[in-house]
Amino acid sequence: MPASPPPLRPSGYDKKVALVLQGGGALGSYQAGAYEAIAASPYRPDWVAGISIGAINAALIAGNPPERRTERLREFWEAITTQTPRLPALFGAALFDPGRRQAASLQALLFGQPGFFAPRPQFGQTTSFYDTAPLRQTLERLVDFDRINARGTAGSMAFSVAAVNVRTGNFAWFDNRYMTIRPEHVMASGALPPGFPPVEIDGEHYWDGGLISNTPLQYVIDHSPRFSRLVFQVDLFAARGAVPTTLDEVSERDKDIRYSSRTRAGDTAARDGHDLRYTINALWERLPDELKATTEARTLYEYGCITTMDVAQLIYRPATRQGASKDYEFSRQTMQSRWDQGHADASATLDAAPWLAPMPPGTGTRSFDVLRPEGGN
Repeated sequence: MPASPPPLRPSGYDKKVALVLQGGGALGSYQAGAYEAIAASPYRPDWVAGISIGAINAALIAGNPPERRTERLREFWEAITTQTPRLPALFGAALFDPGRRQAASLQALLFGQPGFFAPRPQFGQTTSFYDTAPLRQTLERLVDFDRINARGTAGSMAFSVAAVNVRTGNFAWFDNRYMTIRPEHVMASGALPPGFPPVEIDGEHYWDGGLISNTPLQYVIDHSPRFSRLVFQVDLFAARGAVPTTLDEVSERDKDIRYSSRTRAGDTAARDGHDLRYTINALWERLPDELKATTEARTLYEYGCITTMDVAQLIYRPATRQGASKDYEFSRQTMQSRWDQGHADASATLDAAPWLAPMPPGTGTRSFDVLRPEGGN
């Protein structure tokens, strides 16, 4: 059956579009599937921001011409989920879940993933279990960094990824509008310790941005100068879930809560902050001229903003439990399943297009979760 045509975008809908991608390792193929659907719609992003695996997906998107972005995402995800023959007996015996997932996770732990990371010999002093040199080679092959840094050219995008400075513990944003982006900026955003080593950039060392915040939403909403935006926020960990009954389920649920709670906290801060800016602007319009002339009012006015933000949430919610190792379970079958779900979820959201409803008076930011309309992550 042929795919239905993408929904139309009304000529009067002039908001810019951003795509924000959370960290989550092997879960990131869900983001690739979501992007495939979004790229085929009239709501193509002009800005992509990511953390960890989201930074890698973001680089594959921004570092390629529009007509090749989905192809490059596919090439990356198929390359790093290539089955190697090192555990043939396990894979032969584990054709179905959960055995297949356990075998794939064990293979990643023991042998790494092709084109991504490889075990590091544990002799003498070392700061990680794996070497990420294969990822650098993959990025250099699949990502055109000259394109990422050529802002203002046809098809170019704003590109932002985050990491944590190991020495200071502070968040660091790498943005192609303010610096030249290199492979190490992307690698730094995904350098999760102690699995991966810190990445040195200009004399400083960086770890995975997810150590502080696993979502770039606040950076995108707070960034100045602001424009009214539709933001597709693609998250890989769901806050809601069943009460665990086994130790493996406990570990999986713990991971979901830890990463989704940081996302929800950041989302709440971003929305509250922008609503406050919008309210300040509305209040300013009601002030008499004598109050507008005061220092206090002028200071408050500087924080005001007339832009409005729509956040369309896409959250990976697998139908069955996937275990605590789900973020390093790189089997091809699971990768494709996640990709397909991301595509389906994004397509359903695009078809619903709730952001086309009029913005309620006095509202600066609103969020939509089409697949869980009763609200919540």
